[in-house]
Amino acid sequence: MDIALIDWSRAQFALTAMYHWVFVPLTLGLGLLMCIYSTYYYKTGDEKWKSTTRFWQKIFGVNFAVGLATGLILEFEFGTNWSNYSYFVGDIFGAPLAIEGIVAFFIEATFFAVVFFGWDKVSKKFHLASTWIAVFGATLSAWWILVANAWMQYPVGMHFNPETARNEMVDFIAVAFSPVAVNKFLHTVLSSWVLGSAFVVGLSSWYLLRKKHVDFSIRSIKIAAIVGFAAILLTVLTGHYSGQKVATYQPMKLAAMEGLYNGSNKADLVGFGILKPDKLYDDGQDPFVFKIDVPIPGFLSFMSFNDFNSFVPGVQDIIDGYTLSDGTVHPSYKEKVLQGKAAQQALRDYRQALKANDEEAKETNMAVLDENMKYFGYGFFDSPKESIPPIALTFYTFHIMVLLGFYFIALFALVWYLNRKGTLGKVKWLLWLGVLSIPLAYVASQSGWIVAEVGRQPWSIQDVLPLSQSVSSIPVANVKTTFFIFLTLFTIFLIADIGIMINIIRKGPKAEAENNGY
Repeated sequence: MDIALIDWSRAQFALTAMYHWVFVPLTLGLGLLMCIYSTYYYKTGDEKWKSTTRFWQKIFGVNFAVGLATGLILEFEFGTNWSNYSYFVGDIFGAPLAIEGIVAFFIEATFFAVVFFGWDKVSKKFHLASTWIAVFGATLSAWWILVANAWMQYPVGMHFNPETARNEMVDFIAVAFSPVAVNKFLHTVLSSWVLGSAFVVGLSSWYLLRKKHVDFSIRSIKIAAIVGFAAILLTVLTGHYSGQKVATYQPMKLAAMEGLYNGSNKADLVGFGILKPDKLYDDGQDPFVFKIDVPIPGFLSFMSFNDFNSFVPGVQDIIDGYTLSDGTVHPSYKEKVLQGKAAQQALRDYRQALKANDEEAKETNMAVLDENMKYFGYGFFDSPKESIPPIALTFYTFHIMVLLGFYFIALFALVWYLNRKGTLGKVKWLLWLGVLSIPLAYVASQSGWIVAEVGRQPWSIQDVLPLSQSVSSIPVANVKTTFFIFLTLFTIFLIADIGIMINIIRKGPKAEAENNGY
């Protein structure tokens, strides 16, 4: 397979995904806040809460529309650039995406019309219900998309059909409610609430710095700081559980996240460090120029397996094979390759037996295939290096994400406290920090996805299908051309989105609210 084709296909998909994720988390985060503001309006009848709701609703709507456009392109790319992948697992992967399009999007499309155009045309109760249902529909869309992504990281509920050379779904519940899927959904949605809250706090801080829309800003921050604080605490908790799932199902990703080349019992957690850029997995060098460990001995072991004494494997251990503290044996890279090649050979022999109508040979080869299918993808590798993700990128983005997570805990707590005391508007350095927190929230959000996707390389489906076997057989020039077309198009979308939001921000809440001193 042409390496250039793989790289450009990856680049195009990464470009689309990262642009898409600029708009989605703000949509989900503002959606929840919009629902809460609307609920306050319903309960109090205070027009100021109505004005607050409608202001944030406008920004929500802009981001939803652009996110929809980029999301559609993202789904089409599975068929254009990743057709081998789509053929191999389309029966499974396509199901949650189809449900998302048919059910979740239908809910969104139906009730969004009421949310945006139903003010003063339907009852307050129906409008409030429509707002919650519409945001629920958007969140439900995220659920099915994240189910599909989680399955790529932890493939379950499937069986390989050698007659069609495709994986077929045998257990929908296992796919839809796998522990990885549930935790990924919670972590992703909660982190989106953090970003939405940071956006509201940041923009409201900007208004306070300029002494404009003061009452509006205080009201907005009142809710956003509480939601943001609760969401970031839960994000940290679900992040911990995500780490444990990674330790169990994707140990190579965990090793990359920690820059861990040689595992140990009582493994320490790296707070931060600088990696040696020329480090090789088998050169025996210390991987760090310098590092700062969390001052709790064995903390990585505890975070991974709830045991300070447990063994955490490094890159070298995963390649050589290792045994966990509970006695679970993980085969070496060479053993996985042998199993992968055995599965591939059994598939070829099965298809020959199918042509010859040899039932005994079919049964024999099917047994070999089932036994070794778990490591089917390793049969395509020629070197252990191919099984190692980009460690530096995974390590740095992971630690940036974690550090920013603790930053937002402190930020939301302080903003909430000072806002409650009524002194927030006087603390200008904190207001400026609130404004700065908007791009920091995006850095944290994008870093999380880089860790999730880069950390699982080289797999499109963990242990089953590498990226090199997933791409479409199309000219590299076509992928390059569409890459730059999409880059231009998405940049225009982003500029338009920002321009519209700036215009909304300049106008501020509704003019009639301003007349009442709001």
